[in-house]
Amino acid sequence: MIHDKDYIIRIVKQFSEFLSKMILGGESGGDEIELQRVFDTNMNDTFKMNFETLSAMPTEEIVQLINDKEKSHHIPYFELLGNLFYFKNKENPNPDFAAKAKVFYEHYLQTSGIFSMPIVSRINELKQM
Repeated sequence: MIHDKDYIIRIVKQFSEFLSKMILGGESGGDEIELQRVFDTNMNDTFKMNFETLSAMPTEEIVQLINDKEKSHHIPYFELLGNLFYFKNKENPNPDFAAKAKVFYEHYLQTSGIFSMPIVSRINELKQM
């Protein structure tokens, strides 16, 4: 069971790192089809659904899904969700994606107790939209 939990957190963190690279443009030189395949695989491995299904859910329902998980998983999941919706909003500006990214980043900061200047900057950017 411990190995399963470690595996889940590793998958969540790897997906978050992948999105961080995409946000910073570190992966933009790659093959679009391959990047989309990696994204889709990560979505399925992490959330057991595609992005369209996740993004259609109300923010409160997504927060509840995370809160139902083990408490030690909350921080990486909130960071991942913030990165996910921030990236998708950058890719295709959408007020709903921006609002969700802001909420998840705020949950991440509150839950982790960590001050992250990049995340605070992203929240401020999202507030201006």
